[in-house]
Amino acid sequence: MKAKVLLIMMVVCGLCHAARSQEVLYTPYEKFDLRTGDFSVVGKAGSRLYTYRGSAEGFYLDAYDEQMNRLATVILDFFPKKIYETRFIPYTDKIIVLYQAVEHNMVVQYAALLDHAGMLKNGPVALDSAKTGFFGPNKDYFSSSVSDDKQHIVVYSSIVKGSSLAFNGRWLSSDLTVERTVSTTFNSDNDLAAGEGITANDGSFHLPTYTPVGSRNFADQLWLLSVTGEATEFHVTEMPLNGKFAAGTYMKMDNNKGRIYVGGFYSMKKNGNYEGVLYSYYDLASRSFQNRKNIGFDERLRNATGERNTKKAFNDFFVRNIIVKNDGGFVFIAEDYFVTTRSGGGPGYGYYSWYYPTLSASIREYHYQDILAMSYNAEGVRDWHTFIRKDQYSQEDGGIFSSFNLINTGGTLGFLFNDFNSSRSRIQLASVDPVGKVTMRSLAAGKADDPDWLPRSGKQIAARETVVPCLRKKQICFAKVVF
Repeated sequence: MKAKVLLIMMVVCGLCHAARSQEVLYTPYEKFDLRTGDFSVVGKAGSRLYTYRGSAEGFYLDAYDEQMNRLATVILDFFPKKIYETRFIPYTDKIIVLYQAVEHNMVVQYAALLDHAGMLKNGPVALDSAKTGFFGPNKDYFSSSVSDDKQHIVVYSSIVKGSSLAFNGRWLSSDLTVERTVSTTFNSDNDLAAGEGITANDGSFHLPTYTPVGSRNFADQLWLLSVTGEATEFHVTEMPLNGKFAAGTYMKMDNNKGRIYVGGFYSMKKNGNYEGVLYSYYDLASRSFQNRKNIGFDERLRNATGERNTKKAFNDFFVRNIIVKNDGGFVFIAEDYFVTTRSGGGPGYGYYSWYYPTLSASIREYHYQDILAMSYNAEGVRDWHTFIRKDQYSQEDGGIFSSFNLINTGGTLGFLFNDFNSSRSRIQLASVDPVGKVTMRSLAAGKADDPDWLPRSGKQIAARETVVPCLRKKQICFAKVVF
């Protein structure tokens, strides 16, 4: 009898979880044009969930309760007419917004502090400026990096000219105080490229930098440029590649252990095929790279791709994330992604083509295909691997409807993505458990007027909640998914 009761309870709990995982709550629709508008999921501040939308008509923060009922709309009337880029940093009692404004022939980086109700509390503060080109703003002028505890914000520019990198950074506190300014340079023997900056909870800043070589831009040298303590110059640490070439390197901060984890692929030749996974971590205390590993692809993994030419099976994969496990191991997440150009002849229309209609003779086509998740233990031995199959194709949209939204519940990884071809689309959720088993289910409601989701632009706001922007013709709404 006890066994039967236990079994019934387990079934009921499973059904409850399944039901909860299917819950989707939509906000009301608002007028919006994707080609000229801007949007983002801000996150939670106080008891409210905020989203942002901007257009020629104005810039707005919409506040919602847990059921996605709108509580208020805040007009960001301190924004100038031309906004180049925005980033919102939510706290429990406030929101910081970083934005770039186009003013005459300049791009100006601003910061402003809002209270928990979205009202302007401090600023706007002009942090830096740069001249635009003859045809106006057409590149990334400023970047930002935020520590995990959100107590340190670094707004910076890293301008690369040949073999020289010029860095200019400003450290902000969570109340918009400019704590310090650093301007420094780094020079190498060959042309440089820089990745995304990383800010630790101790306020140190780290910039991945490498020298791209060959037709595929593999790195034959890789450095971490660090600004720590009161230093005003880079501390330079080179990651030894031992004659190999790194590709698609991804770095992630682990403040608990004081490490920056590094993951990527490696090749034996500058234009060669991917041979395996490159892994290491940078230790903040010793300022050195440790536990470096080259983990080759075995035939079992190559055959699992389903590609006819297994030697080239991983060449289009890019690292999207690294999940660090408590035992020192890691889960390595990559996606098959490439861009092609169609010249002459009719375009290969996809489901979302009407959002970006084009009559150009040259059309860029975006391909986002399978997701690969691989789990390794602390010794670099692969515990399991799994492929999440998808085939996403679109044109001239930057792949905005493609790729995926990652949800990490602590025990399960969720991959939310559009499954579409030329005639239909549906929202799929692939759940990967701790042993690599995949469970697939659809979140589509099955209605003809369902909106088109943009999972890649979504944001996880709680352990089992994520919010995703959605479009329907020239309207926008946001969907909260409760797992």
